[in-house]
Amino acid sequence: MTWWNDLIDWARSEGGRTLILGAIIPFVAIIVGAIIGAVIGRSAVRRLVGQRDHETRASAVTALIQAGQDAAKWHSQSAAAKEHAAHLASEADVMVRLLPISGAGLAADWATHQLAEMRTNSVSYSYAADQTFAEYRDRLVLWLHKPGKAKKLFATDLQRWKYDDNGPDPLVVEQQKWAEEQVTATNHQAPEHAPSLPVGHGEPATTALPAAESAAR
Repeated sequence: MTWWNDLIDWARSEGGRTLILGAIIPFVAIIVGAIIGAVIGRSAVRRLVGQRDHETRASAVTALIQAGQDAAKWHSQSAAAKEHAAHLASEADVMVRLLPISGAGLAADWATHQLAEMRTNSVSYSYAADQTFAEYRDRLVLWLHKPGKAKKLFATDLQRWKYDDNGPDPLVVEQQKWAEEQVTATNHQAPEHAPSLPVGHGEPATTALPAAESAAR
């Protein structure tokens, strides 16, 4: 304990107090301040990066939701509107896939499948497209706020769809055929379809002849 007593005596001496107050305490204060500043700065950077990632993901989700709105009313759109909507959907898909976020690829694949479903089910008097869009929108919002949970749901759905492809709903097909007959009778021209839109029971679409031309033949 001799060294401890000597240290106490030195700290109480005039020279010891001068050294402690003039050098040691300021040095310790500088070190502590630097550590606290580094911690605060790191937290601020993390918060800024997180906010930026959230905004980027929010922008991508908004683009996908807009594509879903267009897909839900696909059957009633003109050819030019369909082309524009398909272009926006393609841009949204690329935007999502480029996100530096785990699960972005799964989200894009899941959205692509749902968009195709909505286009197929977008016949007149069909609630399937609206129901699919509501689920599509809610799932993407969940991915925005809880990406980890949504990622698992995306993977589960994609795996299920991979082994559960039973073709289009017969009721939707019948509704689609009826809607096409109405459009053909009104415009004397068969409606255009999405590239992946099934027609009838797997039969290729045929272009209806105008009423006048049919009568002439």
